[in-house]
Amino acid sequence: MTALLEVQHVAKAFGGNRVLRDVGLAVERGEIVGLLGPNGSGKSTLLNTITGFEAIDAGSIALDGRRIDRLPAHRIVAAGVARTFQLPSMPKKMSVIEVAMAAATQRHGVLDTLLGTRAATQAERAARDKAAALLDELLLTPVRDLAAASLSGGQKKLLGIVCALMGDPALLMLDEPTAGVHPNLRNDIVKALQRLNAQGMTIVIVEHDMHFIREVCTRCVVLDRGEIVASCRPAELASNPRVLEAYLGASAQREAEAA
Repeated sequence: MTALLEVQHVAKAFGGNRVLRDVGLAVERGEIVGLLGPNGSGKSTLLNTITGFEAIDAGSIALDGRRIDRLPAHRIVAAGVARTFQLPSMPKKMSVIEVAMAAATQRHGVLDTLLGTRAATQAERAARDKAAALLDELLLTPVRDLAAASLSGGQKKLLGIVCALMGDPALLMLDEPTAGVHPNLRNDIVKALQRLNAQGMTIVIVEHDMHFIREVCTRCVVLDRGEIVASCRPAELASNPRVLEAYLGASAQREAEAA
């Protein structure tokens, strides 16, 4: 069976800086994969190439057997790939539920829906119901009528996940969902992702928090200097020599092995 996401021989450079080198990655349906690596390893660039924010120089990227690397970002979203951002920016004059509704793929007449006029269509009402259900699932119902820009950093990240889910993606890609998040909200994010995965959602997470990765992910892929150096279970990270070298350096790894 074809993997849901297939990245083959992908390369990307910015001028003379080769950021990705012959990267190959497959994500099966139902996995939660952590994408790890030290700063400058290429994690964000790989995320951006998969989601259409950066064009690749070589290789191919396919979703469910269909190439998507030649598509613009909005068509990749329509094909089934949704993402969040590390620092989500929210509009000041829209409420939380309005922002969620605006993320729906069917947006005809959204203004009528937001204003509550009789011109609201059945599809728009369905978008409101779906937004309300997702806000409830990600514990944002108490703030649904507040200005989205007034939310805490963690709540904005949860709202970003809600917006990504409004289009019913096949693949959800998260960019550091717990960075700078209060511990209580971090636990909410962990539980929300576990529930989504239990419902069948495939998730790729760029993250630095190893404890979070161990709680949530079924597999880890480690990048170092633009190359994949490991693909293993979270419990195997600490004993993988390529991972130790990537994070600690070769000399530190030798010292750890000798200890």
